[in-house]
Amino acid sequence: MEDELLKIFDEDKNFLGVATREEIHKLGHWHETFHCWFIGSDHGENYIYLQLRSDAKKDYPSLLDITAAGHILSNETVEDGIREVEEELGIKVPFHQLNSLGVIGYTIISDKLIDREFAHTFVYRNFPSLDEFNPQLEEVAGIVRTEFRAFADLWRGREDEIKVEGVKFDDQGNSSSYIRTVGKESFVPHPSAYFEAIIKGIDELLERE
Repeated sequence: MEDELLKIFDEDKNFLGVATREEIHKLGHWHETFHCWFIGSDHGENYIYLQLRSDAKKDYPSLLDITAAGHILSNETVEDGIREVEEELGIKVPFHQLNSLGVIGYTIISDKLIDREFAHTFVYRNFPSLDEFNPQLEEVAGIVRTEFRAFADLWRGREDEIKVEGVKFDDQGNSSSYIRTVGKESFVPHPSAYFEAIIKGIDELLERE
């Protein structure tokens, strides 16, 4: 996976060439990713769905993250990024059913990597049943949901903790109920500005419906 080839860019999104994923995260090159957030409704309430990352993940194990996401390889288009949904979650989603939130640029710097992403970000509104998931266990330990309003309040500083609930999978793929109260520290540390952009984009999408 570290040998995957990705396109690299400058901060103005001018194409510079191709590099390995390992080199990109070591040197902090800008590169492209695909993000897909799932939104569903239940009894008039809108929910946002989150991936619980596997304990075995090299980066950010056991934290909550985007429903499905991954890198766009050097020989791929943005539309090809939809493969991440099937690879990670085990369900097929038609690209034409996604709602685009545009490209969100952001940086995460940790002691392990420098991650500068141009994230092509989408929302999938036609959320399937939790029973339909067949996750890639090396990547995904569970799928949970929380009220979208609560999610927004957390990232806008109005709440310190929110409730998430869903399913967690064991090593054999068997599922069990998962309910937790979580704060920001339970999420992959995307910048607050990224979450604010996501919330704003989903708000506007829901208002148009």
